Amino acid sequence: MSRTLTEKIMGRLAGRAVSAGDMIEIGPDWTFALDDGIGLIDQNFKRYGVQKLAYPERIRLFYDHYAPADTPLHALMHKIGRKLFDKFNIPREYLHEVGTGISHQIAVESGLVHPGSMVTNMDSHTITIGAVGAIGCGIGGAEMAYLWSQGKLWFRVPETIKIELSGRMPHAVAAKDIVLSILQSISARGAIYAAIEYHGDAIAHMSIPERMTLCNMGIEMGAKFAVVPGDAVTQAHFDRLNIKIGEMPQPDKDAHYASHHQVDLSALQPLISVPNKVDNVHPASDYSSVRINQAFLGTCTNGRFEDFEIAAAILKGKQIAVDVRLVVTPASRQVYMQALTSGVLETLIRAGATVTTPGCGACAGMHQGVLAEGEVCISSSSRNFLGRMGHRDASVYLGSPATVAASALTGFITDPRAYLA
Repeated sequence: MSRTLTEKIMGRLAGRAVSAGDMIEIGPDWTFALDDGIGLIDQNFKRYGVQKLAYPERIRLFYDHYAPADTPLHALMHKIGRKLFDKFNIPREYLHEVGTGISHQIAVESGLVHPGSMVTNMDSHTITIGAVGAIGCGIGGAEMAYLWSQGKLWFRVPETIKIELSGRMPHAVAAKDIVLSILQSISARGAIYAAIEYHGDAIAHMSIPERMTLCNMGIEMGAKFAVVPGDAVTQAHFDRLNIKIGEMPQPDKDAHYASHHQVDLSALQPLISVPNKVDNVHPASDYSSVRINQAFLGTCTNGRFEDFEIAAAILKGKQIAVDVRLVVTPASRQVYMQALTSGVLETLIRAGATVTTPGCGACAGMHQGVLAEGEVCISSSSRNFLGRMGHRDASVYLGSPATVAASALTGFITDPRAYLA
């Protein structure tokens, strides 16, 4: 029987062929945890007397959600993580300390995760690693504690949705606009517990960072996984890192898909997601009268060098609008350094931006740019739920890095097409 890519990856871990709907007990290749969940792992270990880990070599811990710690409680969570590593003799290089960045960003940029791998994490946006032909998903604290101690966890093999991208992106249209258009079409509930596979001739022209944005927001459609099968772009990524990856698994040509969607990129325009639903998508030009207080550029959705480079092209030699805060949060230290040495950060800072520690930043509404009552933010992040970035009566609009930069410049939500050469 022919298989989708997700079925092949999960089948490898199960040691047999699997199909959508099968229940399987498997051990993922990597089990990531975060500062906002390590306390739950510790709590469960103490409750059940866990004294040994099944596969410590598969574990990584990332301090990205509140780094540096902004409260004594969050500092304690960091301390607990360090103590757990010492207790179980996990190598300290497996603990990604304050300032290193977001887990799934590091996993891709460093080559830690290879095509055909499976990763579980305490962050639903681990789905992002699908950009390199891997699958990743979020699980809860109790589940992660069990997985660390026992080495395996039960999963249902998901059905797969095929999304084909054709054509080329028009001027000033970005990967964020593509995924927003998909959300507009299939809704925030259109892929619940499904795997999304991206195909089509347009994929070959999309970079790894663009693919990361596509896969990242698969979770906003309800997907368990989102993946781009490995190709020449994937191979070039690992070649640059001098990492040998072997043969990249591919879905069978006659694999069964639960549904099939097509997107013509040439028909797209800059889009935004309007509060408070991520699938409430409209042209950015329709909201030009909306005044903003903050523009947020960052996160695992769009906090990469290429995103900052686009914003810098719009803001070079200019100043952001009066009474607008432009908060820039690199997704990783590597992104930060590349933007710093290239002069991109200098351009953004001279335009009035504030640059924060690499990590999740204001996205989850914890620190480094939270919103007050009644404030409006245009953000390159992935979610605009009620209260997501601070006060419940603040409003968050989602857009591409170009839309965020253009809006910071004018002080209103702005279609970026007139601001990019």
